[in-house]
Amino acid sequence: MTRILIAAALAAFTPSSAVAQPPRPIVYVLSTGGTIAGAGSSATDLSNYKPGAILGEQLVKAVPQIAQLADVRVEQIVNVRSSDITLDNWLTLARRIQAILAETPSVAGFVVTSGTNTLEETSYFLHLTIRSDKPVVLVGAMRPATAISADGPLNLLNAIKTAIAPESRGKGGLIVMNDEINGARDTTKTNTLRVETFRAPELGILGYVDEDQVAYYRATTKRHTADSEFDITSLTALPKVTILYSYIAPDATLVQAAIKGGAKGIVFAGTGNGTLTLPEQAAVKEVNAMPAASRPALVRSSRAGNGRVTPTAEFDAMNMVASDTLTPQKARILLMLALTKTTDLKEIRRIFAEY
Repeated sequence: MTRILIAAALAAFTPSSAVAQPPRPIVYVLSTGGTIAGAGSSATDLSNYKPGAILGEQLVKAVPQIAQLADVRVEQIVNVRSSDITLDNWLTLARRIQAILAETPSVAGFVVTSGTNTLEETSYFLHLTIRSDKPVVLVGAMRPATAISADGPLNLLNAIKTAIAPESRGKGGLIVMNDEINGARDTTKTNTLRVETFRAPELGILGYVDEDQVAYYRATTKRHTADSEFDITSLTALPKVTILYSYIAPDATLVQAAIKGGAKGIVFAGTGNGTLTLPEQAAVKEVNAMPAASRPALVRSSRAGNGRVTPTAEFDAMNMVASDTLTPQKARILLMLALTKTTDLKEIRRIFAEY
């Protein structure tokens, strides 16, 4: 009788009757290279390493805790330093994310590993072109994977946590580094070497990634992702847009040089509130004398780094669009996408006001 009871008890605890574990959320890690995938000749080599020396699969395998959180599927899009990312790479990346969304509707989110030099630009491009509320998280590192105290492994783990967090849905493009969550629109790289480089100096971070939770405290009110009007599905190229930096006694001949080089738009990194010097203003007046069909779109941003660039009667009369709080590099991205839809000045102003 005792043997029967013991057998029955053992049967009750066989694996076949164990409680089924819920499936782990699916996350795609799309790797593009950069310092997070960098390798140096020694553990103290923090400057002369080779970016993009390690594959995305290796990065994920190096952090075994990731497998406890998510079903991670890795794809290598490209493996270069972020300064060498191309517009074609952006289109490939965005189209692949859109394809995965269609092929795998259950996907929880995406993590894109990237170098930090242009990470903010890649993030903002995806923020404007991925038409889904599922998180697209950009992550990088300031120290190569081979370095003492490499920051990449924890950054990657935190990016996965952020991608699977229900609270991350609808927040737009995200940047996760140094235990902080930043928004793609407002964030910029502010330091050449320090791990706390990514900041939104005036508008602030969105939240934190801590051991216990992903915690948000704010979100952007501007249009993005699922609410975006931009569709890159059939695009084979983006319109050429040039940035011109303002300074005392600038070479204003660069305006015409940009146009001769095929620029369909020019962003001025002006002084203060997007102010142009007299030589630049004279060059802009020459642009406005051109036939409308061949005239590039003109946007005023600022080299100051913080604050809004507001419309003014003086520059509005020169057919220039104010960039609001967008940095010159992000104003360029928005203008490129705007020009895929329209060349109408009123419509471009609307786009810059809404995004």
